[in-house]
Amino acid sequence: MLVAVDTGGTKTLVASFLEDGRIGEQFKFPTPPSTSEWTKELREVLETHFGNETVEAIVVAMPGIVRNGVAVWCNNLKWANFDVESALKGVLGDAPLFIENDANLAGLAETRQLKEIPALSLYVTVSTGIGSGIITEGKINPELRYSEVGRSLVEFDGAVREWETFASGKAIYKAYGKYARDITSKRAWHQIADRISRGFLAIIPVLQPDVIIIGGSIGTYFERYGKDLVGILKEHMPAHIPTPKFVQAKHPELAVIYGCYYYALDALATA
Repeated sequence: MLVAVDTGGTKTLVASFLEDGRIGEQFKFPTPPSTSEWTKELREVLETHFGNETVEAIVVAMPGIVRNGVAVWCNNLKWANFDVESALKGVLGDAPLFIENDANLAGLAETRQLKEIPALSLYVTVSTGIGSGIITEGKINPELRYSEVGRSLVEFDGAVREWETFASGKAIYKAYGKYARDITSKRAWHQIADRISRGFLAIIPVLQPDVIIIGGSIGTYFERYGKDLVGILKEHMPAHIPTPKFVQAKHPELAVIYGCYYYALDALATA
């Protein structure tokens, strides 16, 4: 059995994976404001539900940069330099513990589920903030695993701003006073496509990915703005740089959990 933990800005999801790759039990709890409360609650969930099981590995996804088991900065939770590995050490006996960025894991899962694995895929989650996972040949790129495309500096509304400050789900709600599910205006969705395009216009010429996978809460509604987004990119992209293929995430709500599963398989295979 493998155990996956998706630490979100509002909730934490814990799930098990059976030997055949199917998701087993799932448990959720609101993500507490402090790291100590989160550690206490997660330990209780893991020990209560999996303490008597044979667990081969635990993978914990964190919503921010992770270096050597430490969550250096989780923007939406305002957690800094949180040593996750030490906090959870020994939680399920000798089960190895792996800590990784959530968008990297989501990108890993969504790339592995494509019909063909591209040389370079870019996963972008547009939800509370904007996160990214850069995947090369079906693996998290080790040199670019700390990239934060949502913090890219681009022009919008006459000022240079971080991309996620005007194109994330949080920013879209602030601009329109509605959640994405309630926005039906074609004009509004064209404007949202323009907001989202600004970051891609800066990123695509640098990375030149074969495929871009859109996930997160805004990714769920890709059909409402995807055509406009691709049209804007094709209009402004330099002629010699192709516009990548865009696809919608297959599991926008569970991509991180599936990513934990694939990450554990890879880690155990090379251990």
